[in-house]
Amino acid sequence: MTADLILVNGRFTTLDTSNPNPQAVAIAGGKFLAVGDERDVRALATPTTQVIDLRGRRVIPGLIDSHMHIIRGGLNYNMELRWDGVFSLADAMRMLKQQVDRTPAPQWVRVVGGFTEQQFAEKRLPTIEELNAVAPDTPVFILHLYDRALLNGAALRAVGYTKDTPNPPGGEIVKDAAGNPTGLLLARPNATVLYATLAKGPKLPAEYQKNSTRHFMREVNRLGVTGVIDAGGGFQNYPDDYAIIEELHKDGQLTVRIAYNLFTQKPKEELADFSGWSKQVKPGQGDDLYRNNGAGEMLVYSAADFEDFRVERPEMPANMETDLEPVIRLLAENRWPWRLHATYNETIDRALNVFEKVNKDIPFTGLNFIFDHAETITDRNIDRIAALGGGIAVQHRMAFQGEYFVERYGARAAERTPPVRRMLEKGVKVGAGTDATRVASYNPWVSLSWLVTGKTLGGMSLYPASNRVDRETALGLWTHANTWFSTEEGKKGRIKVGQLADLAVLSEDYFAVEDDKIKDITSVLTLLGGMPVHGDGDFKHLAPVLPAPMPDWSPVGTFGGYRKRAESSSESKYAMAAACGCASSCGVHGHAHAAAWTADAPTSDTGFWGALGCSCWAF
Repeated sequence: MTADLILVNGRFTTLDTSNPNPQAVAIAGGKFLAVGDERDVRALATPTTQVIDLRGRRVIPGLIDSHMHIIRGGLNYNMELRWDGVFSLADAMRMLKQQVDRTPAPQWVRVVGGFTEQQFAEKRLPTIEELNAVAPDTPVFILHLYDRALLNGAALRAVGYTKDTPNPPGGEIVKDAAGNPTGLLLARPNATVLYATLAKGPKLPAEYQKNSTRHFMREVNRLGVTGVIDAGGGFQNYPDDYAIIEELHKDGQLTVRIAYNLFTQKPKEELADFSGWSKQVKPGQGDDLYRNNGAGEMLVYSAADFEDFRVERPEMPANMETDLEPVIRLLAENRWPWRLHATYNETIDRALNVFEKVNKDIPFTGLNFIFDHAETITDRNIDRIAALGGGIAVQHRMAFQGEYFVERYGARAAERTPPVRRMLEKGVKVGAGTDATRVASYNPWVSLSWLVTGKTLGGMSLYPASNRVDRETALGLWTHANTWFSTEEGKKGRIKVGQLADLAVLSEDYFAVEDDKIKDITSVLTLLGGMPVHGDGDFKHLAPVLPAPMPDWSPVGTFGGYRKRAESSSESKYAMAAACGCASSCGVHGHAHAAAWTADAPTSDTGFWGALGCSCWAF
């Protein structure tokens, strides 16, 4: 046997306890052929073998996200301005104004999740007035977590909301004293009003959606991700909304391995959805790049407990169990794995009552089922999940929403949200992910940072040491642990002979950088099945060429995706903005600092406006 590719001079973290720190790796036929001593590995080379010197960089198995919405996200990625990794509202508003100036009518400028106001030095969102100032004619839609959306006047006109538009169930279209919509939409706590409004915007044509999906996959490749378990999503119907991803798969253009779950689209018709799908596709159907993974994360709408921590926990309706039981019976009978969105312990408790009842009649043995999120789960319910052979997929949503949870429930209650260490101690299957893109960012390093440090993006320390994990454990949750969630254990997730050759060569050493630098890590070389799918710096020439983002006004072409810290303002600017924080008014602009930051007029202290007392740019 001979090697197609050999990697040398790297610091390999294999996560294989029998061979943790080899000197070199050989790859052939898309799998790891040899992992060990450099002399032995080089002996597998032929004149056509490519040998890459990794220049002493850290190498890890390719990261796997156990809960992301990459299929839906890919269809829209090129239309979205990302505030992921932007640390000041000043920078965010500059980006917004620049994109407004580039966006043609009737297109919108959208910021769809991936950030929190807590990450901004100013600790606030823009006001509607500030949005109107930078975009008087271009619709602007900003989605913040699960709790709210901001629409400027042009967006309100585009969606047709007026004083006569009623509030949808579980949501609010905020109106002023005269009864006119202000542009603020609130989930109370149902986020449907936010997503339904977003769905009113223009969509990309099919060819652009293919391009968009390729760019989104390349973006997560840039962060070291080689695998995703797609959790379905609202407005993502099977098979219609899977046509683009399936065409890319057929054309050999997938750069991420995707296992997809099917998410019911019809309240009160959930059983019919799954009954029909069970006749169309089977779990595991597909190949190593694209395969079905079962049902969820929405199984029945009466069990959906939206996690808006700014409002009280929603009580699930009395019909939750009667809706859920026939769906679980159908899935168990057909041996369909499933996942269930469940934020609160109260929801988990009731769902487990159903699971245990069905398990008595149709044993779950060998059938992987998942609870997603589980921020407030108790030890008792962790034990119940373990007894049934289930798993828990955790995401870094608390890194984005921790401050709101603490405000409502207190710091003590937040110490185990979710209790990751306790789950591991009790032996339940645990995997990590992001829940991107509409709430948290798709950046896995933000999640890894949260698991290790217990801190929010706003800097709040949520967890004591007893609910944090070490770096290797966290990395395991992002690699081999997640293979259980797609029923692919032993196939990938480690740098080990016979496993799929997916790996990432890192920009910085994950095991050596300071805690607050973990979230800045990227990949300089990502391999999928031994083939480069991303390259940067010394390895940029190895990456396949990617067509330019379509359309030509796409925010991706100007700003890319997750912002590198160096691309945002300097630390001194953050410090100044934090000191201001809208606590003191400017002599010219009052508290409307963001509007001033986006204006064309000079606002420095030494300029004309500065003479009038403007200090908005006095940093």
